Amino acid sequence: MQIVFLLYNGMTALDLIGPHEILCRLPGAKIQRAAERPGLIHTDSGLMLNAEYTLSNISHADILVIPGAGNATTLRKTPKTLEWIRSIHATTTWTTSVCTGSLILGAAGILSGLRATTHWAAFDRLEYWGAQPTHGRIVEDGRVITAAGVSAGIDMALNLAIKVAGAQFAQAIQLGIEYDPEPPFDMGSFKKADSPIRNALQVRMAADFEPK
Repeated sequence: MQIVFLLYNGMTALDLIGPHEILCRLPGAKIQRAAERPGLIHTDSGLMLNAEYTLSNISHADILVIPGAGNATTLRKTPKTLEWIRSIHATTTWTTSVCTGSLILGAAGILSGLRATTHWAAFDRLEYWGAQPTHGRIVEDGRVITAAGVSAGIDMALNLAIKVAGAQFAQAIQLGIEYDPEPPFDMGSFKKADSPIRNALQVRMAADFEPK
């Protein structure tokens, strides 16, 4: 099973690392990390990731994972990347995104008419790309699966593990990585957050997600 992750400068590390930690454990998984140019990729937190493949080296994927970033929509300025996403999507069993990676799928024309989600601060941007904004930590429409902000990629990958290898195998992965979160605050979603914190963060983040 060929699982391909798109890497690009400025991406959010956990958008890749969370799903990667799960999907690499699937039976027969062959993981490929690809970028426009191979080599080290600077994430938005300063963590460096390595892309071993250039996009032109990869023409097929059973699962494609597109991570997000604050500057995710700048990839619309790289038409070769968007064309590659479209070509790989034509071969996939599942095309997926995490956080604002859905805006990249949108820019590639893949979300037109489909239900999709993204980070709450960029939720209204989905309509710009012809998607049907749908609240949910994970939204599945056909073979396209979009996950909400950052940590939702872990849940998305576990759901993919169920589809690929069955519930028991997915449960074993969850137990193996001891994914049993107990956050100190019950405010990990927009609806739960206190208004002052939510509003201040929304103002700070909103400009980063502008698709125009």
